[in-house]
Amino acid sequence: MIHRIPDWSSTTEAQRQTAAADSRRRIETCGRKLNAVATMVPEALPRSGPLSGMPYAAKDMIATGCHPGSWGCASSPAPATARAPILERLDAAGARLIASTEMTELAYEPSGYNVHRGRVLNPWNFDRITGGSSSGSAALVASGCCPIALGSDSGGSVRIPAHCCGITALKTTSNALPLDGVMPLAPSLDTIGLMSRSAADLALVWPILSQTKPDTSRTRRRLALIDDAISECQPQIARACKTAIAIFESLGIGVSSHTSFPDAADREALLVLQAEAARSHHERANDDRIDPILRKRLGKGLNITDAELSASLDKRTTLQHLFIDSIKDADAVLIPVMPVSTPGIAETDPTSSEFRPSTLYALSRFTRFVNYLGLPALVLPVDEDQETGMPIGMQLIGRPNDEALLIDLALRFQAVTDWHGRVPHAIAAEIAAEKGWVA
Repeated sequence: MIHRIPDWSSTTEAQRQTAAADSRRRIETCGRKLNAVATMVPEALPRSGPLSGMPYAAKDMIATGCHPGSWGCASSPAPATARAPILERLDAAGARLIASTEMTELAYEPSGYNVHRGRVLNPWNFDRITGGSSSGSAALVASGCCPIALGSDSGGSVRIPAHCCGITALKTTSNALPLDGVMPLAPSLDTIGLMSRSAADLALVWPILSQTKPDTSRTRRRLALIDDAISECQPQIARACKTAIAIFESLGIGVSSHTSFPDAADREALLVLQAEAARSHHERANDDRIDPILRKRLGKGLNITDAELSASLDKRTTLQHLFIDSIKDADAVLIPVMPVSTPGIAETDPTSSEFRPSTLYALSRFTRFVNYLGLPALVLPVDEDQETGMPIGMQLIGRPNDEALLIDLALRFQAVTDWHGRVPHAIAAEIAAEKGWVA
């Protein structure tokens, strides 16, 4: 018998009544084992609402109002501040914050490497990266510790971990959600992201967070594929893309070729990320408590002049319009999350003899331009790497504020697939024992 971890939308009322306590227990055991937990949050009184009882976690750079965030550093760099409005929206709907999650230092590293706090372990394979910087949030969702977790995404920090951990994730349109109470990295690129096992759970949470109603006026669905991105991919990623295309087409969703990768937007994304991250954290470039590799990265960004940064931002609207115009009548763009399957830890560890800078660069190759263009993107698991057993995700990129459309596409896809519900290999025996599953 093949078992699946259920999503929140499929749980019974009785299960929801004990969900918060069950989530706390799982996080204290499995979550701690994965090194995914930064701080457990004190229990709050239950509140009624459309998300009543839903436990959730938040990246430890989003202010909880009850403890200072670590920001992935050895010690908290800032005092506790008022609860972030994004959390208050979930609270008001009856959801219950359980924990803050581990992350990479200052949210500025894509693999999950953290010299001070250690790596978050990938529940599929402890020898493979979890992805960063929202590592802990992804691991908790993938392992069934909570149905929803919040992260941040300035260049792929929600989408990369989603690919590595086999979960569904939404990177939102620039400025769609309030960033008050959230540590800034690169303000022009920063967004809040949502992580869940399924699009069905995203569909429950998104209207509450965005305070919008879904637009159901568009019924036609068509995707554009960035062909020249596929040519950069490892064979197993290209095969997964073909699998996804076949499934969408079986649902009556056409997929047309769109051959031009937005290289100009990608170059500007790197410049803005480096420049703004350095300006946001310039006082830490000479702080001995910060990882020397990160300090060097911040220093590099300080070499970018204000004029260069301003010129890059001035191009943004033009490049966004060029990209949107190029996809013509398609509703969304289909592209892999990463050109590579989830790499081993040593390959992305700068202290290892096996470290490959090109692999670290490749992790965000297909994600960072989306932040520069200010567009929403959704990741859904579409296959497994037959050699490594690791999940593979694809990315749907929409026009500004088209989150609901992306969720609808994912709902259709997941109605006929089950990759999003699979039990991660490395913790399968633990989950089976807990739930009393019989092989």
